[in-house]
This record gives sequence, structure tokens and C-alpha cells, in this order.
Amino acid sequence: METGEGAGGPGGPDGQGIRFGCASFNQDSTSLALGTKNGYKLFSLTMVDKLDCIHESETPDVYIVERLFSSSLVVVVSTATPQRMNIYHFKKGTEICNYSYPSNILSVKLNRQRLVVCLEESIYIHNIKDMKLLKTLLNTPSNPSGLCALSINHSNSYLTYPGSATIGEIIVYDANNLSTVTMIPAHDSPLAALTFNASATKLASASERGTVIRVFSIPEGQRLFEFRRGMKRYVSISSLSFSPDGQFLCASSNTETVHIFKLEQMGPSGEDDAATWSAYMGKMFSAASSYLPAQVSGMMSQDRAFATVHLLSSGQRNVCTLAMIQKLPRLLVATDDGQLFIYNVDPQDGGECMLAHKHRLFGVDDDQFEGTESEGSEVTRPAQAYPSYAATAALPASGPVTATLTGYCEDGGAVKGEVIPEHEFAAGPVCLDDENEFPPINWCRDGTGGGRGRRS
Repeated sequence: METGEGAGGPGGPDGQGIRFGCASFNQDSTSLALGTKNGYKLFSLTMVDKLDCIHESETPDVYIVERLFSSSLVVVVSTATPQRMNIYHFKKGTEICNYSYPSNILSVKLNRQRLVVCLEESIYIHNIKDMKLLKTLLNTPSNPSGLCALSINHSNSYLTYPGSATIGEIIVYDANNLSTVTMIPAHDSPLAALTFNASATKLASASERGTVIRVFSIPEGQRLFEFRRGMKRYVSISSLSFSPDGQFLCASSNTETVHIFKLEQMGPSGEDDAATWSAYMGKMFSAASSYLPAQVSGMMSQDRAFATVHLLSSGQRNVCTLAMIQKLPRLLVATDDGQLFIYNVDPQDGGECMLAHKHRLFGVDDDQFEGTESEGSEVTRPAQAYPSYAATAALPASGPVTATLTGYCEDGGAVKGEVIPEHEFAAGPVCLDDENEFPPINWCRDGTGGGRGRRS
């Protein structure tokens, strides 16, 4: 499932901290998107020891790339035009549309109903079926990392974002009905990461301190679980992600350790459904909490990690997710230097997860990609190169072109002659792939909608 990130993406529009780059899993963790200064790539995640590169693009300096489930729709933002979002049909090699916003785009989230664009002090909510702007949330608290989360369950399409720049308040917004649901006072310090479970019934959050991760019920906002990542030091949480069944939650940070927590429900008798050492100790600490100082008991009563992974190095920007691959639970960690680590997870006993495979996806320079895969990994590339958008637009139409779209400007493009031929698929609903992955999308022809839009 889609991961909830900390500071927007690995690179950001100014590329500070590391070279241009980003890594993101799609909503159900069946594919991985990676962007660098030389382009972006999409990988299918169906096997442990083999990755299929299903698309390559030479769009430069990509710092946001998001794919809609297993469809052909991909959203791209580059540092060359950080205020513009481009939406592509990558299997056709064509641009569907692009939108410009008043400031740099910090993050983009999407499900089958909504597409959300987050700026530092505003959020734009679009109907993904026609890209009509449905709502603009203006004057939101300063959010320089573009932190937000959108549930992947389109029937309960909840959006969350920081309600304060100084403390960890969470605004829960109904993106379907376009109304605020609740405000959750989650942490004492500002928020660092947010993510929903697949059914949008739970929300996990972490603060900038990175020591405590809390899980709340949605839409009520009641605290359900509290996990302590560590007590010795503050860390920067990179990402949070629930397992597909919602029973586990993983958290990665700028340290070498990735934590997996188990959401154990209490039975009717008050006993844990699954008796574990950590659960037993948690009950012992809770029983003793009334005899201990508040600060001590508050820390000791928290559940510890059910399973852990120790990465080879610390300080690497990364994003993690829990997924089922070849019918077994796996932890996937993608790092900003282009490596993907796949670990086996024991759902019964937990403990230290074993590394199943490591893949090298990008080298120091993408031009050296042929020789940078790690030993034993296998990466297959598309059987044929997809034409660029410019090349596709230059191809003769299959029939008479009867409709045109004007590029966005005050005079409708009449002065500069900015007339764009309408592609064949713009005449009706867009079938995003051969498996009829929904939604079929009707892209408007009048150039109206959110911000400043242009349909291709």
C-alpha cells in the first residue's frame, strides 16, 4: 500500500541534501517508482529475486513520481518546473494533462476518486476522473515538507494533514464530501509522518521526535495503539506503512533500524488474542505504572517492536512498505541511492527479519545502469522503448482532427497560436490499461478546472 512519508520526498524541489531523487510504492505496493536527475523508472514487484522494469522515461530531475495502482496513469513533477504537475499515460507514451500551481509542489497523493496536490500553505483536491478542481484548502499551517496522507479506499476517501506548525495536530478531512471530519491532538511536537491502513479505519502518526508512533481510529480519532520506537534518541521518521491486512505497521527512519509493530487486539476477557513476551511485559508494566513516576510509567507501558530489520548503513533516506510477494509477507525498503532490500517477515514469532534479496536499481550515474545491478539480482527492462510525448504528439492523427485544446493563457492561446492537437484517446473515457483498471477517465476539453490546467 502507499506509504506515508516524512519530509515529502527524498529530494524535494530544491534538491537539497542529496542528489535529485525519489522513491515511492504505489497504493497497494505492487510497483515501485524511482526518480533521479536522468529520468524515472517503474518496477513491478511480483517476485523476490527478479524485478521487471515496466517503464523508463528520460524526464530529467524528477522529485515526485506517483503511479495510480496498476494503471497506466503516472504523475510526475520535476525540479525544472516544480510548480507544474504532469500526468502521463505511460503505456501510450502520451501526456494526458498538466496543471500549474502558485508555488512549488511538495507532494501528490491519489486514489481512484481523488488527486491531491500539497503546497506549503495550501492543498488542492481534484476529481481524478476529469481533473476538475473540487476544493482548495487555503492558508493551511506551514507545511514545508508537504506532509499529508490520502486513504487508498476510495469509498472512504480521507485526507489528513498537519493542523499546526508547532504541535502535532492532525486534521482529518473527508475528500469525498469535502468537509472536515475531526482534529486529532496526536503529539506534543510537530508531525513527521502519516499513513492510513487499507480500509481507512486506522491512521498512524509520528512526530519530529520520532520516539512514539500512535494509531487512531478513523473517523472518530480515538487512540488505539501507542508504540515506542526508542527511548535513547530523537530520530527522523522517513515513512510509515500498514500491512495489507492492517495487522502490522512498519516504520523507517534515518537510523539503521526498521521497526515492525503488531497491532494486537484485546479479547473479551481482557487478554491478548496472541500471547507474546512483549504483550506480557506490557501488561506487567501497566500494572506497575501506578507505583512509578508518570514519566517513567508513560515510557514503560508502551509495546516494543514485534520485528526489526538492521540496514547495512544509517543516514540513507528511505521508504518502507509491507507487502505480500509470492504469497509470503515481506518488508521492502527502497533507499534514495537506488537500492531495494526485500526481507522475509515471520508473522508468528517476529524477531530479526532475514534479507531475502537486494536489488540495485540505479547507479551513481544512470548512464552506467547496465553495470550497476548487485550480484545475483535480475532486472528486466521493457521489451521496447516507449516514444516520448513530443514524438507521440508529432505523429499524424489516425483520422481527421476535429477538436483542439488551447494552451492556458488569458487570451486562450489565440495570440501566440498555442493550439494543441487532441489525441485519439481524449475523445472518450480513457482505459488506463488492458485489464480495465478503473477509473476510466474523462478528461475535460475546455481547459477549466483547478489551478491552471492544460489537457493534451
